[in-house]
Amino acid sequence: MGTSLKGRTIVMSGGSRGIGLAILTAAAREGANAVFLAKTDTPDPRLPGTVHTAVATIEAAGGSAVAVVGDVRQEADVERAVATALDRFGGVDICVNNASALDVRGTEELPLKRFDLMQAINSRGTFVLTRACLPYLKRSDHAHILTLSPPINLAPRWLGAHPAYTLSKYGMTLLTLGWAAEFADHGIAANCLWPQTMIATAAVTNVLGSESASRSRSPEIMADAALALLSRPPHEQTGKTLIDSDVLGQAGVTDLARYGGGDHPELDLFVDQPRVG
Repeated sequence: MGTSLKGRTIVMSGGSRGIGLAILTAAAREGANAVFLAKTDTPDPRLPGTVHTAVATIEAAGGSAVAVVGDVRQEADVERAVATALDRFGGVDICVNNASALDVRGTEELPLKRFDLMQAINSRGTFVLTRACLPYLKRSDHAHILTLSPPINLAPRWLGAHPAYTLSKYGMTLLTLGWAAEFADHGIAANCLWPQTMIATAAVTNVLGSESASRSRSPEIMADAALALLSRPPHEQTGKTLIDSDVLGQAGVTDLARYGGGDHPELDLFVDQPRVG
């Protein structure tokens, strides 16, 4: 049985567009507060949206939002975001590790600078944000850590496809599963959520092209799945790597057509075809 997120405070890395913004907007409809740390203070010609347009979108949906302009790689910026949540809303109930860098080039093609960027934003950023939130999550009676990272699939086709990116994303997952165990006695749920299919965000279109985007579902499917997870009492589910369509199925939502992607949407990275029979 879910509980309302009204008055709950979410701290998120990223969130000015894409899946992160969709999650914050869905939570805002239930009256949640949002503090998000993102870099886009002025428009980027390649990607729509800034922290300012994101705040307007979240508040129009019914929540309160504060954007902190900064970088999840900088500890001082992360601490500032958490301090803002305390100052404005009195605490932190939910930590969402959303910020992520994507580069699927192979080992010989990937510049070391891009390798470092992915590890710094994905794995290290997840560690920095969660670590900063933990003292306040311990005080919440509805404490959740939600990381947008995949199930750990050790099939050679995934391990060999883009080892550097895979390391960074699996690092996010391992940390989150570790926190589920480390903080179990504090009543903090820690789970990972990953889309079954590609999601039609500007970043995906830029990297993978418009044809992939047409076979991708909308960010709202991840938002609805995240909301279903975050509305549960923390003791109900922790230490899991979950797929959006499975979470919605458990919540009784089986018709996913409204999220787009056509009859045969493209599966996301690390997701294998479901077995028949």
